[in-house]
Amino acid sequence: MSRAAISSVSLETVPKVDLNRYIGRWYEIAKYPNRFERKCDRNATAAYSIRPDGKISVVNACTNRDGRQNKSTGWAKVVDQKTGAKLKVTFFWPFFGDYWIIDLGPNYEYAAVGEPSRKYLWILSRTPKMDDAVYAEVVSRLSAKGYDAAKLQLMPHTA
Repeated sequence: MSRAAISSVSLETVPKVDLNRYIGRWYEIAKYPNRFERKCDRNATAAYSIRPDGKISVVNACTNRDGRQNKSTGWAKVVDQKTGAKLKVTFFWPFFGDYWIIDLGPNYEYAAVGEPSRKYLWILSRTPKMDDAVYAEVVSRLSAKGYDAAKLQLMPHTA
């Protein structure tokens, strides 16, 4: 099946996400380049916590080329209560973007996040470095879902 044919197929999420296990700090291992992270040069992280109103607080941070810290704060809401894998996130309310968890490690040690058009993609890990074999397996599964591995940009993490 061609990449165009695959990308026209609906994107499947993971069957179930326990958001209490998902919250916490994630390190961005790789992503599709995007305009809202254009100033991020290294050390990109995402921190999630559950707010008293049940929504999820989102704090994205990274270091830019000048060594300065960039931080964006937003929030997310679960839109698929059955699986917990489809969320909507906003950093500029009232505008929301899809945040779909499309791959997830059995111990929540890694995750891949995308959205139906396949324009955006992130590979996340609980640690700043992901095992090369695990990364290759994740990328292979994402390719089968219609993502182009050649577009992935690795995010370096420094101490």
